[in-house]
Amino acid sequence: MLKLTKKADYGLISLKHLALLEIGKTASAKEIAEAYRIPAPILAKVLQQLVRHGFLVSEQGTNGGYRLSKDPSMMTTLEVIRAIDGPIILTNCFTEHGECGLASKCSVREPLRKVHEGILKLLDSITIHDLSDDTDQELRVPGPGPLKSFTVLHS
Repeated sequence: MLKLTKKADYGLISLKHLALLEIGKTASAKEIAEAYRIPAPILAKVLQQLVRHGFLVSEQGTNGGYRLSKDPSMMTTLEVIRAIDGPIILTNCFTEHGECGLASKCSVREPLRKVHEGILKLLDSITIHDLSDDTDQELRVPGPGPLKSFTVLHS
C-alpha cells in the first residue's frame, strides 16, 4: 500500500497550520501538537527537519516558535515529503538499483512507471497554499492516463 508516513503527514499538517497564520506570526511545536493531537516529541523532530530543509524558520524568545520561511505557494507537497521521508518509491523498479530477475519479461514495469510519474507530478503540483485554501478546488494531473483530475473537498 502506498501511503505517507506519519512524519510526512505531521509535516504537511504543520505547514498548513503555519500558512493559515497571519504573515510573520509564529506557532510553537507545543501549540501545533496540541491543536492536532500529534505527539510533541515526534513533531519537534519533524519541525527541525523542515527548518534544516529551508521550509521553516525557528525563532527563539517569548514570542518564538516556527514560521514559514517562504511563500506557501512556493512549497510543494512533493518537496516536503522528500525532505522528511526521502525519495518516493512506488516499486523497486524505480530505484537506482532497479534491475530484478524479471526485468526482461516484466509486463507491468512501464505501466507502473507511468503511475509513479503521475503520482510525483500530482504531488509536485499541490502546494502548501493549495492545502490551505478553504474553497473546493479541482487539481489537474499532468500527463497521459485515465486519471486527469479530481476534486479536493475541504472540511
